[in-house]
Amino acid sequence: MIRSDGARILVAVSLSLSPLLVAAPAAADDTIKHPGDHPHYAVELEPHALLGFGGYYGGTGGVGVGGRFSIPIVDNGFVSTINNSVAISFGLDVLFYNYCYNGWDNNNGGCNATFFEFPVVMQWNFFVAQHWSVFGEPGLAIYHGSWGCGNGNCPANWNTSVTSVEPALYLGGRYHLNDTMSLTMRIGWPAFSFGFSFFL
Repeated sequence: MIRSDGARILVAVSLSLSPLLVAAPAAADDTIKHPGDHPHYAVELEPHALLGFGGYYGGTGGVGVGGRFSIPIVDNGFVSTINNSVAISFGLDVLFYNYCYNGWDNNNGGCNATFFEFPVVMQWNFFVAQHWSVFGEPGLAIYHGSWGCGNGNCPANWNTSVTSVEPALYLGGRYHLNDTMSLTMRIGWPAFSFGFSFFL
């Protein structure tokens, strides 16, 4: 479940990124009107760093690393009159938290949590300008997390791990340095990612 404070943070970060994601259309570039005028590749590899918002059993922001690989399945996407494509994307993210939101951090000598996320999404790309593309990624994510108290004396009813499958939605953008490399950012729950994409 998304906690209310986490949801507010997600909305705030999304709004702060929105000027970047819409900057390209304002640049009088008609790339979006030319279907197929985008890099053609067999796979996109994307290593990235993560900033977590909290949520799950991490009470404050976390940090982590991860990656995605995406395989194009439709070169000229669902809308034939604009420059778009569709890919299937798989990933692995690892987030580390050094605090738990329910207070055991203070009462039990510290709490930490580690979460693994395995997203599987459809990536719908829109090539809006010569150097810019944006994408949406609906799908599913498998989460597995574990945590514990710093002194090893967690309460008897304190579970030490959780696994779940949940709906996922990510929004992102790329600044294409050339046809084979871009800077890539993504916003979703529970983290913001920033890294590089390599189009092979």
